Amino acid sequence: MCKLLLIFLASFLTSGIYSQQLSQVSFSSGSNLDYIAFTTDQGVLIRISPEGKILEWGTESMAQRGNYYDPKLQPFPGRVEYYDDHADSAYSGKVRYIGTCNITYYGAQESDGKPGKIRSIGSALFDYYNNFADKLIRGRIKLAGRLEFTWYSSFEDELFRGKLKAIGNTPITYYSSFDDKAFKGKIKSIGSISYVWYSSFDMRSGLKSGLYRQNVGAVTYILR
Repeated sequence: MCKLLLIFLASFLTSGIYSQQLSQVSFSSGSNLDYIAFTTDQGVLIRISPEGKILEWGTESMAQRGNYYDPKLQPFPGRVEYYDDHADSAYSGKVRYIGTCNITYYGAQESDGKPGKIRSIGSALFDYYNNFADKLIRGRIKLAGRLEFTWYSSFEDELFRGKLKAIGNTPITYYSSFDDKAFKGKIKSIGSISYVWYSSFDMRSGLKSGLYRQNVGAVTYILR
């Protein structure tokens, strides 16, 4: 009996951990962080802005041909609850539950520009760069779950400034101001994955080598 109980408990904890880890990171124009996404234990994607605001939630729809996903999520038909008018003014009216996933926010009494930002999704905690940080990254995500987010500062190459530099142990690099005008500023690598773009001498644009949707360290990175 005890053995079965331990197996059940281990399975429950594993499910909980899985449901509260970063699952996607999306960049627009091949360089700027668009959103990060967590997946709940019910398979619901929760997309979050770099400043800690929930953008949308739902499920992905994949095309019948090719590795193409609709950018807009399909609506989640399950339980969705919101904080009522009696809640803290910083998060009154914001979403509280998406399915079984509980979401909390920093309250109005918080300092450093945190009021109203996501505090937690399930057991995954969030933190943000405060008002003493570089002006380009103030208010942006510093911690999401177990992963630390670092950003390029005001002292970097002008095309790097304010862009995402690393998530945990996964570094992100960009083509510099000295590179071809067709792809300078765009992502050059994510972890060990390299991206090659068509140059201004080519008859087309976009990625020349690499995938727009790539798994790196258990996280799916998406270039749009």
